[in-house]
Amino acid sequence: MQWGGRDAGHTALRRIGPGSRIQTWRISAPEAWHWYLVLMDVERLRGYLLTLPHVAETMQWGANLVYWVGDKAIGGKMFALVNLDEPPDPATGKPHLVLCYSVGPERYGDLLEMDGLVPAPYMARIHWVAAANWQVFTDSEWKRELSAAYEITLAKLPRKVRATLALPVAEQRLLIAARRKLRQARSKKAK
Repeated sequence: MQWGGRDAGHTALRRIGPGSRIQTWRISAPEAWHWYLVLMDVERLRGYLLTLPHVAETMQWGANLVYWVGDKAIGGKMFALVNLDEPPDPATGKPHLVLCYSVGPERYGDLLEMDGLVPAPYMARIHWVAAANWQVFTDSEWKRELSAAYEITLAKLPRKVRATLALPVAEQRLLIAARRKLRQARSKKAK
């Protein structure tokens, strides 16, 4: 995003939108200090995702926040992954991807044409994209993208998992605790 200069008492905000389309908003100069652009970051994203129904958060694979539709213990599926690792040394040439999420086969090709989005490492075959920075979308666009990822994943859940998610919250928690205990017992037995 880039700010334009002053023009006849107005401040212009310009941004390159999807398909290299330039979008411009004009704000009168006295009101410009009231208006500011809010970009998505990890905390805002986390706050939004945890408001969606049946979303669980885990820390996996180093410093990655993984968001699931339904808890992993009951067969939930992940729909977004936030990379909290420090950016690699620029000399290595490796990009620092801040977020990976599910987009489905219909939108996958279109999103890859946008600057800042690339196929997600290890998950491109299941139609996930990765963002190189938070400026790829505005705050509201990120919310729309991640809501769509949530809906895509929710639709793919097996009937048994959806039935579990339909249970009252107290019963869900008991079931999740029992499944986690069972997993721990199996992992101890395997060692």
